[in-house]
Amino acid sequence: MTIDELRVHAVTRSLFSPTSLPQALEAFGFVQADPIRAPARAQDLTLRHRVTNYRAGDLERRYSRLHVHEDFFINYGFVTDRVFHLMHPRRRGHAPWSVARGKHVKSLLEFIRARGPVHPRQVDDHFSLGTVTNFWGGSSSATTHLLDAMHYRGLLRVVRRESGVRVYGVHEQAVRLKPDTTIDARERRARLDALVDLVINIYAPLPAASLSQTVRRLRYAVPQWSNALSGALQRAKRRLAHARVDGVDWYWPAGEQPGVAEPDDSARLLAPFDPVVWDRRRFELLWNWPYRFEAYTPVPKRRWGYYALPLLWRDRVIGWANASVAGGALTLDIGYVAGQPPRDRRFRQALADERNRLCAFLGVSAGTP
Repeated sequence: MTIDELRVHAVTRSLFSPTSLPQALEAFGFVQADPIRAPARAQDLTLRHRVTNYRAGDLERRYSRLHVHEDFFINYGFVTDRVFHLMHPRRRGHAPWSVARGKHVKSLLEFIRARGPVHPRQVDDHFSLGTVTNFWGGSSSATTHLLDAMHYRGLLRVVRRESGVRVYGVHEQAVRLKPDTTIDARERRARLDALVDLVINIYAPLPAASLSQTVRRLRYAVPQWSNALSGALQRAKRRLAHARVDGVDWYWPAGEQPGVAEPDDSARLLAPFDPVVWDRRRFELLWNWPYRFEAYTPVPKRRWGYYALPLLWRDRVIGWANASVAGGALTLDIGYVAGQPPRDRRFRQALADERNRLCAFLGVSAGTP
């Protein structure tokens, strides 16, 4: 086994032939979301490479007709029905509601059940719960904070978005679920193993350190079983395929054979959270340069740009691009790790094709080369 074979496998297994949106979602089980549009949201930038004729916003437009949920997995994003039911109920693993908060929860459920899907503003106007200190130290509506907590615990679901704001409805099926104390040890183990396998399926091949770190992030998916994740990791290591390459242990699903598939000549601009590039440790091992997501980095300290999209050609990430749309036209500001683009004419054609695909996805003209 060589690092070249692992790199090709990382690219070819993730960038499968484009299919329908439901099938792509089922193939992954989870797609990470991000609200920044530069030039489109991360979930759309990820899906456009895997879904035939995908257009920016298709997931949001079709959300209510798909069997998916906005929820936390290892990050916030979209999970399929199957994954949702592996993770829930999440009634344990949290501090219990206080008596007063429990009354608010009951009242909110009754209010939303009676009115149907509600915007947080409607709930705030009715209950006026005040403000709380948010994660960043600022103030947030206490109503929004409580709605988020109820959503995380599975009592509410996101029905749709209005101008990017979650509109909530009661998750009747989840509300009726029995507490997780009724899930016996055998089923808990089976669910954890299935969730770990899902992580591997999305992000493999993974170096050992990244595998451990990613499995630990399942504490967001199943806080009620966070103390069982170490055991799940050890079981996974025993059943996964494994090789030591250049002093690093790598893991991937059993039955797969790295080095068999060949990458095509396509160029692709990937989302910062695309499974191909999501793990920064793996990125440096495979491509030997330290890509970083810098949207929240102070401008003077940025090296790659506000929302740099890794530029993949064949099985190599050779640079990055910052994309912007103005006046209905696309502009790409491209940088290269080598300081200049490959001289191969096939790359020039591949990049032109990717620009055209990105324009079609965004519904804009080609703009500045």
